[in-house]
Order: sequence, then structure tokens, then C-alpha cells
Amino acid sequence: MPLSFNAARPNLLAAPGVAWLVAFMVVPCVLVLSYAFFERGVWGGVEYTFTLENFARVVDPLYAKIFLNSARIALTATVVAILIAYPAAYAISRAPRMTQPILLFFAVLPFWSNYLIRTYAWIVLLNREGLINNLLRSLGYTGEPLSMLYTEAAVITGLVYNYLPFVILAIYSTLSRLNPELMEASRDLGAGPVRTFLRVTLPLTMPGVAAGGVFVFVLSIGNFVTPALLGGGRFQMVGNLVYDQFLTANDWPFGAALGAALIATMIVLLLVQARATAHASGERRGEAAQ
Repeated sequence: MPLSFNAARPNLLAAPGVAWLVAFMVVPCVLVLSYAFFERGVWGGVEYTFTLENFARVVDPLYAKIFLNSARIALTATVVAILIAYPAAYAISRAPRMTQPILLFFAVLPFWSNYLIRTYAWIVLLNREGLINNLLRSLGYTGEPLSMLYTEAAVITGLVYNYLPFVILAIYSTLSRLNPELMEASRDLGAGPVRTFLRVTLPLTMPGVAAGGVFVFVLSIGNFVTPALLGGGRFQMVGNLVYDQFLTANDWPFGAALGAALIATMIVLLLVQARATAHASGERRGEAAQ
């Protein structure tokens, strides 16, 4: 009996979490996504007549363009976030061990405030009477105030700012687990710092880069708060389109079809990232065995 309990203990411990996810994430998502296979009612709502027309509308050039534009903005935010996060994570991992927790604390400090408050703060900074334009005037700038708010750059800045800590933590986790003897061996064999970084450090930390990048991309492409506040409604992203279908157009079936396409994209990216991570881990185990 004790042996059987020990064998079942992992499943028992996982059961509350699994039940929570099934009840409050899987079931609601399945219910909403099932609307994609039905028609919209004449006065809104759902008419339970099977159809695939909603999925055909998703690939309509009008909506496909919005989807591709969202992917481009999300990809740009992802690249910028990685370029900023990698040096920061590298610096934290090379700091004295006593200092690293403090630096990580400051890296995740933005999470201690509400997402909306963080985004509204950028409105204060970027508007024509904001802090940046006032600072430029105090430095002697006499031209027209810079129009930084309600631009694509403002949307990308907001996305990078809000999701940057995720990338820093993902890259830091791989950097902190690197075996320093590998870098020492590279230097002993005559490789300089740049070559050691490009041939040893960077390839071994790619799983962390991929994890952080996928995280930012997945959260950015479906985001609707940042484009609405910092883009001023001028930049329609998939998240805003789904929001409008459910709350403005009352076209729940089409909104569900858009959501299904978005979730399918996220699942594909997560599978690719998981496969790449597993491949890299296998290569490391093979090198260790040699």
C-alpha cells in the first residue's frame, strides 16, 4: 500500500492544478472556440448552424493583412527585447553572486505595478506636452514638439517595456547555468573574447533566447491594450480585432475563428521552441558524454 501511494503521489499533487486549468482555461476556451463553427445571429449572438465561413473570412486579404501586420510588430518588439535583454542578463550573470538577486529584483520591478499604469506612464512620457518634449525644450530645442505618441514606434516601445523582464529572466537562467570551464577551454585554445562568445556562449544560451523571444512574440501579437492606448486606435492588431468582434460588432463566431487562428499560431511557435530546446539539450548531453 505505501508503494502504491508513493507511485500515485505525483498525480495527486498535480491534480488540483490540472483540475483548475481544465475548469477555468480549457473548458471556457473550447466553448468560445466552438462558436467559430456556427453562424452569427441576425441580431448578434450565435445561430447554431454549422459553417466554415468564419475560417474562410480569417484568410480574407483584409484580415490577413491585419494578422501579418500584427506579426510584424510583434516580431520587431521581440528582436528589440532580445537585443536589450541579452546584454542585461549577461551583465547580471557576471556580477558577484551576492549582487545578482538585487539586480534581478530591479529587472522585475516593473511587474510590481499594474500593466495599465505602466502603459499610461508612457503616454505621460511621449505626448507632445510630455516629459521628453519638455526636456528637449529645456535643452534649447525650439522646433515643433516631437509626435512620438500614437505611432507604431510607441506601440513597439510599450510592448518591449512590458515584456522585457520575461526575456531577461529566460536568458539569465541559461547564462547562470553555463559551465565556466567551457569558456576557459575556449580561451586556452586561443579564441578571443568575441570568438568565445559567438562560438560557445551564444549557441549554448540560444534555448533561453528562444524561450524569451517566443514569450514576447506570443504575448505581443495578441495584445490589444498597448495598441489601443499608445497607438490611439491607428494600428489595428489581431487582439483589437478579436476584442471588437466580441464587444462591438457582436460577431462572436468570427471573433472565435480569429481567436482560434491566434491560438494555433501560438501553439506552433511553442512546439517549435520546445523542439529546439530539446534538440539543444540533447546536443549538450552528447557533448558531456564524450
